[in-house]
Amino acid sequence: MRVVIVAWAREFHFDIGFQESVLEIKRKIELLLGVPTTAQILSVSGWELVDGLDMEDYPIVNEGTRIDLTIKPMSPMLNNKRKFPIIIKFSAKQINVEVDETDSVRSLKEKIHIVEGTPIKRLSLFFSGIELDEDFRNISEYGIQKLSEITVFLKTMSRLRGDPPTKKLNIMVQTSSSLLNAASIPLEMKDTSTVNDLRQLLLSRTILPQDDYLFIHKQRIMHDNCSLRWHGVENGDSLYVFKGTISRNGY
Repeated sequence: MRVVIVAWAREFHFDIGFQESVLEIKRKIELLLGVPTTAQILSVSGWELVDGLDMEDYPIVNEGTRIDLTIKPMSPMLNNKRKFPIIIKFSAKQINVEVDETDSVRSLKEKIHIVEGTPIKRLSLFFSGIELDEDFRNISEYGIQKLSEITVFLKTMSRLRGDPPTKKLNIMVQTSSSLLNAASIPLEMKDTSTVNDLRQLLLSRTILPQDDYLFIHKQRIMHDNCSLRWHGVENGDSLYVFKGTISRNGY
């Protein structure tokens, strides 16, 4: 059955089994959102779900049920992840974008790309006169905080550097316990392949049934149109796949 996990004004949709325990669901949430199981409180209509019980023990949980996720005080999630708006300034306009202090420069460029449609390769970002030129560096390392102003310059095509050579990656796709009994699927992919390419490969080989899936790498949700290289996937890495979709309000 498909349920909705509600947290931080966002809805996370994924499938769970009737015989899955509350603790197993919390482990999925930890993998998906990075929230430790010990810091999670799951509740339905004010009733807390107890770790040792299965979904069969809760008749109030069925298809479409909304399960509220709250975080215990002083949890690592609250201490380490904080969302805030920043201002993105173009030559003729400015927009507001919500970021997480754990976001990288590359993920910030991706958010700008989603809002504006500008190719990521053309984006050159500056903060306080300093170019944010290290894509995998955390934005907080540059001192970016609430309402910081990021100036965008668009590179001309002649300034774009060539991409590094394509590499082949040997990766492992790990399914959840409710999907193919937690199977481990070895694959060889190009690092320029997108997540959608990976999805289509698994579907074409009938390894996965036709459905909606989430792919996770190092506790981060992967974007369909972004490459494995963009996500920082290295040779030998594992990717996790869950049935379901995510709908978000904002970025």
